[in-house]
Amino acid sequence: MSQAEGTVRQLRMLPADMVNGRDRTLRVDGNAFEWIAVFLLDHPHVPRGTVVTWQPLGMPPVALTRRDWDFLFDQLRSTTAVLDYLFRAAGEPAVPLGDEPVRYYELAAADADAPPREIDTELVGAGGILFSVPQLPQAPAGSDGTNVHRVLRIILEDIALTPLGEPMTELNRFTVLSDLDRLPVSARAEWGHLLLDMLRDVPEAPDGHCKWRFRRMLDEDGTRRLIVGAATRFGRTIQVAFTAYVQLRHHEVTTRTGRTEESSTLGVLLTPRPGAGRPWDTSTVRVHGDLEIPPEDLQIDSGVWNRAFADGDVVDHDPAEGPPTPAAG
Repeated sequence: MSQAEGTVRQLRMLPADMVNGRDRTLRVDGNAFEWIAVFLLDHPHVPRGTVVTWQPLGMPPVALTRRDWDFLFDQLRSTTAVLDYLFRAAGEPAVPLGDEPVRYYELAAADADAPPREIDTELVGAGGILFSVPQLPQAPAGSDGTNVHRVLRIILEDIALTPLGEPMTELNRFTVLSDLDRLPVSARAEWGHLLLDMLRDVPEAPDGHCKWRFRRMLDEDGTRRLIVGAATRFGRTIQVAFTAYVQLRHHEVTTRTGRTEESSTLGVLLTPRPGAGRPWDTSTVRVHGDLEIPPEDLQIDSGVWNRAFADGDVVDHDPAEGPPTPAAG
């Protein structure tokens, strides 16, 4: 634990370039992150009832066995979810080494009994619904036997492998991965089913048209949004239209909440990929803070995406997604 404290102190004094398992360099400034000290004991015979103690570190601490560590990743299959759990566990009284699953299921039971918090569902448009799931699922991720939870994992891998162009950095990539990985574990199977349904559906559009489907999610604090969509085809025009959609929705929500500077929106677009090999292409757009969209551009984007439907528009609508969106030709 003292080594953890010293490492963080050093990184706060002098940022360091670190190389990850994909041989990519990420500059780590200790002042830019929230830290937790994790003591991990990898030993086959940990005496029962062993409770680890330490001096104050100036950051949350938690002690685990390697078996505890593996249990958390097997249960959640999400780095962000595991980190959220560790910060939560660090605020609880210490438990004996090896008893982390007991604490996990106690917290999971409390989550299941907790009532949903209130949120302004109109922030995602007319017809928005309150969707509440436990932060900690009692059943392991992917236990339904369908493997649809892997859809999100594949999308994360797509983002991790995408070459970055200027001026993007590995820190930008990590931010996008983190934002997407915040999708609640308990919701991922349903989202996986929906995304696969979108990909099967969007090719059904007349020649010269593009069919769009969207799912929007707003965190309960109103500052972080996730937009996942599918469109008929991949192309420059589609990317520009999707970017405009993400920027418009970000602007609309922040205008209502007044929390512009602390707000961000991540958009992920899937487009079917004909032929053998990969089933889809993945494109991402992330915006943050005040976009300073010129009024004339805002008017154009709103006219495209918020216009009243005309006869012959190709439209798809899921009530959980908010208002229907017309197709773009």
